[in-house]
Amino acid sequence: MSQSFHTKDISNSSFLVTGGAGFIGSHIAEYLLKHGAKKVCVLDNMVNGFEKNLSILKSYSGFEFIEGDIRNYDTCLKATKDMDYVSHQAALGSVPRSIKEPLYFNEVNVGGFVNILNASVENKVKTFVYASSSSVYGDEPTLPKVENRIGNCLSPYAATKKTNELYAQVFADVYGIKLMGFRYFNIFGPRQDPDGPYAAVIPLFVKGIMHKTPVYINGDGEQTRDFTFVDNAVQVNVKGMFCENENAFKQIYNVAVGERFSVNHLYLTCAKELGSDWLPLHREARAGDIRDSLADISIAKNLLGYQPTKKFEEGLIETVKYFKAIYS
Repeated sequence: MSQSFHTKDISNSSFLVTGGAGFIGSHIAEYLLKHGAKKVCVLDNMVNGFEKNLSILKSYSGFEFIEGDIRNYDTCLKATKDMDYVSHQAALGSVPRSIKEPLYFNEVNVGGFVNILNASVENKVKTFVYASSSSVYGDEPTLPKVENRIGNCLSPYAATKKTNELYAQVFADVYGIKLMGFRYFNIFGPRQDPDGPYAAVIPLFVKGIMHKTPVYINGDGEQTRDFTFVDNAVQVNVKGMFCENENAFKQIYNVAVGERFSVNHLYLTCAKELGSDWLPLHREARAGDIRDSLADISIAKNLLGYQPTKKFEEGLIETVKYFKAIYS
């Protein structure tokens, strides 16, 4: 990620990235360190974080790590102290897991969110940006998805993210904190979790194709997603933190490319990149899954100057290469 998404001098600025040992968070933290931030503190409880991501960050002098949980308010106060900017990425993902463990998801994604938000108010953080999710659109059938038109939530995970958006609005109105939220659409890229029962789909595909082990596609595989390379998520977080357009705050933004591809197409592209004709197996569709997903990204373009830099194919080739090296 050599590209620069900002013009501001950040050599005197301090940043907190919650969930910074995880997939998206580590990319955001690395970008800030690479571009000369005075300090980048990562808060992570290492449930979804990886030591190998931290070791990339440890090579920079401005890096600091707090191993702690956002469910603990004192930890949140300590982490936000003397911070100029907060990028809140810490959360539990996975729709199916949230259906199995709704209480746990509420504790982390709602309780933890309010903790870090309130601590940011108390410690007078300049700007607070946070990860929401396209799952908030629920059963709203219209494509492309437009920010102000959402349906009923289809999972506890979606409900936690919708609740984050409601709390953010209230905190902005009541306490005057500058903030904005990002509805991520199927972010993918290097460092995604390749293991465990809720592993991301691309590493699962690559691993299965390379090792010729069963690869499963839920349903007929014709469900579509606006697959978004991780650099685009980094870009929007950076632009959000340094935003000077007053009209851009207190908003929710779609973070995507504005193109959709089927899961079958995703699989075939992975197989092609790996030079394999290994075929997937289809199984029944997953509860709580949205059928089709496509974002309208015009609000992010207009208010933040967001412009996706890496499209699906280019990002996928880079991602397959990364996981190929891990699994070979």
